Amino acid sequence: MKIGLAGIGKLGTAMMTHWHKSNFSIGIFHPDRSKAKHFAEKFPNAHPLTDKEMRQLDIILLALPAGKVISFIDSLIKENSSIAFINMATALPTKVIKDRLPSCKVFGLKYMGHSRDLMENGKGLFITEDQLPAPIQDLFRPVGEIIIDREETVLEVNKQATYFAVKTAVEIETEFAGKGYHPAYVKRGLTSLAPEVIRSYSEGTLGHFANEIVKEIQESKKAAD
Repeated sequence: MKIGLAGIGKLGTAMMTHWHKSNFSIGIFHPDRSKAKHFAEKFPNAHPLTDKEMRQLDIILLALPAGKVISFIDSLIKENSSIAFINMATALPTKVIKDRLPSCKVFGLKYMGHSRDLMENGKGLFITEDQLPAPIQDLFRPVGEIIIDREETVLEVNKQATYFAVKTAVEIETEFAGKGYHPAYVKRGLTSLAPEVIRSYSEGTLGHFANEIVKEIQESKKAAD
């Protein structure tokens, strides 16, 4: 199967970071061929694609902004309607593409999380409503796990997590400033202490001090209920 990646932003870079370790051959497309060439040079398993080569692919992963996906697909299926497209745009429901381009073969696969975390740690979480082609399932095994669920769940979870993360950051900043702490302490709390405590909490590796705080919070919530 000839597989290509359209989109060399944060998500595309994060995925390629792990694919090159597994030696999957991936074609890279960008309207500016020099950018595609420069990007492909970073990964031994990548090669830039010409417009003609793009139209001869079997599967194209679309790590593009939502507003560019439909026009991009439309420009290709006029010449090759057998290409299978993988829509990865969180804000664009795959059903919208299917309704707009009924002759298009398209599958949804949405990443839940932050692209930086995917790049640095791998073990990503991807959501789909479709039965994906076997080559795509194989391709994503080195990158993370695929779960069958509603696409809307990705947007809902990302929004909720972002809301509470920002709320916590603002509260830390406000509280520290109110106590007159040095700005360096505020930055340390936001960039090191809070993120690592959250990570440890999720992994079940909190230390004694943090676990005591968890108990206090849980008891406080029980009393409030």
